Amino acid sequence: MNPPDEGAPDELPGVAPRLRDLRRGRGLTLEAAARRAGLSPAHLSRLETGRRQPSLPMLLGLARIYGTTVSELLGEQPPERDAIVRGGGFEGAEADGWMYRQAGGSGRAMQALRVRVPYGAQGDLVRVHPGEEWLYVVEGRLRVGLGDTLHDLGPGDSAHFDSLTPHRIAAVDRGGAELLFVHTLLQSPAAELCLGNALHAR
Repeated sequence: MNPPDEGAPDELPGVAPRLRDLRRGRGLTLEAAARRAGLSPAHLSRLETGRRQPSLPMLLGLARIYGTTVSELLGEQPPERDAIVRGGGFEGAEADGWMYRQAGGSGRAMQALRVRVPYGAQGDLVRVHPGEEWLYVVEGRLRVGLGDTLHDLGPGDSAHFDSLTPHRIAAVDRGGAELLFVHTLLQSPAAELCLGNALHAR
């Protein structure tokens, strides 16, 4: 059950107004942007006003639609084209149980993240979008659905696939899983024309 809207903690300060400004800057109505993201207009409105916190899959989808990156949505401003990204914890980067940290520089077509996937979260959310994705399991066990096939991955296993293949990921163990995640984005506002709506697995 979702927590009530009122009084929800502002775990990602600044994301809500950026989501609203990006949508308006792309000339999209709330209804059009929500449809392309596979969300209801009411849910997107709550994200834009800070009454709901977006999960990582939502941030990825909205970044694609608005022609930007997750790091820019989060307001992270690492030095442009800096080749070195220092390690650190996941503090301050948690949404809907997902924990993540930027692991690559900004302004590049390939985006790299460290991701902590909680058990049982978003496991039935299927995504279809342009690009490629690569993930490498660092810790725990991950279940990756690619089309109609399920794959159980352990530490050291990886997956590399075309993002137009319907896909979903979930942690198998109650302790969750940690992975390295690399994806490509179409850095153009026209990218949403190629997006399919989010589907829910049976």
